[in-house]
Amino acid sequence: MTSEQGDERATQIEVARKIALDQLAVRQRSAKELRQAMDKRNVPADVAEEILERFTEVGLVDDAAFAAAVTQSRARNSLRGKARIRQELREKGVDRETAEEALAELDPEEELAAALELGRRKARSMARLEPHVARRRLAGVLARRGFSSSVTAAVLAEVTAQDPVEFSTGEQ
Repeated sequence: MTSEQGDERATQIEVARKIALDQLAVRQRSAKELRQAMDKRNVPADVAEEILERFTEVGLVDDAAFAAAVTQSRARNSLRGKARIRQELREKGVDRETAEEALAELDPEEELAAALELGRRKARSMARLEPHVARRRLAGVLARRGFSSSVTAAVLAEVTAQDPVEFSTGEQ
């Protein structure tokens, strides 16, 4: 490697390092997100991998910790269910096993509480609708947020004070 090539590689490494640090300064990121950010800025793949390896070694990049943080944040603050969180983790490049480990940490009672909070909030805005229309729309909101059918049925039962057997999300 010539001196000029060595200088160019050092510059590429410094640029990649700055891109990664700038991304991490905003929020925690997965390795895939950092790789994509560097790719957009035309950082060579081998340089990006070198930076990601270094950052992983020192703990700046940790997909397991990232998955756990996203899972807790989405469940508590965004009122999302496991299915929606799982989808988001996959989109962010977290492997299936790591995502499932993070999702296993979610307390079913917390998930139900989040769904109830969302259900009550949405039910107030649907108060003027016909009861069957409000139930159908509320079930749709809960399903889109990733809550299971059993959680959705329990929320519908509580929010509308009806027998959960009456509620259907349209699935037969």
